[in-house]
Amino acid sequence: QDAHCPAWSPLIQDRFGTIHWTANRELRELRELRAMATDDKDGLSDESKGVTHGEVIRDYQPAPGAKWRSGRPDYAAVNKLYFEHRVMNHAEGSLEALIQKLMKNWDVECRHIASTHQWQTMDVSKFKAALNGGCPFNAQLLSDMSHANVLIGETPEYSATASSAEAGMKNFGAAFPEGFAWEVLEVFSGPPNVTFKWRHFGKMTGTFKDKHGKEHKGNGEMLNIIGLCIAKVSEDLKIESVDVYYNPNDLVRPLAT
Repeated sequence: QDAHCPAWSPLIQDRFGTIHWTANRELRELRELRAMATDDKDGLSDESKGVTHGEVIRDYQPAPGAKWRSGRPDYAAVNKLYFEHRVMNHAEGSLEALIQKLMKNWDVECRHIASTHQWQTMDVSKFKAALNGGCPFNAQLLSDMSHANVLIGETPEYSATASSAEAGMKNFGAAFPEGFAWEVLEVFSGPPNVTFKWRHFGKMTGTFKDKHGKEHKGNGEMLNIIGLCIAKVSEDLKIESVDVYYNPNDLVRPLAT
């Protein structure tokens, strides 16, 4: 066992040189139980999890007593977009599938659970998020501003500081009525410092309002954004930091033209 690879996350290479992460038995069993869970009033529906498409791509379960920001989220539309237009289909149990699910669960939590005291995917006491090596945001700022605002920042067409968390999510939701799907393309290194390439994609069929208040009707084309992320995780897969790299103008400019 390499000194840099703790016992909880042995890294092995198969004969093709692909790195896989072998989770400990308890974590695997927990995820399997969550994946098998049926609809209930607190957790995500089977449709939101991806069960109805034959694959669980997120399995977030709120902490006891946790409250959704605006009711239980519905991922039916964005899941349809994801399964129809994804470019990768990772093998079940692979490092890529595991990291993709972890980050999708993170997205559910920081987008739809307002109280950081009820966050489970992150180590809130350590958590930092940064865009392109810039000033890091802690968990509370992430909740207050929304991760969309934090990971877009200031551009010629959009101002994160001038948009509340709710207004920002509503604006981008209106720009992508069918959803703005996300997938992991490739994982370059496993825990604890997970480095991976990602893709965001969606059809510009809605209306986007720029920071000057002007509305722009989408042309229906598919927008593809490619980026890199370095996520530091703990031994129990709590996210401690997220460093995201991409050009926010590649996202906002097509919506405002």
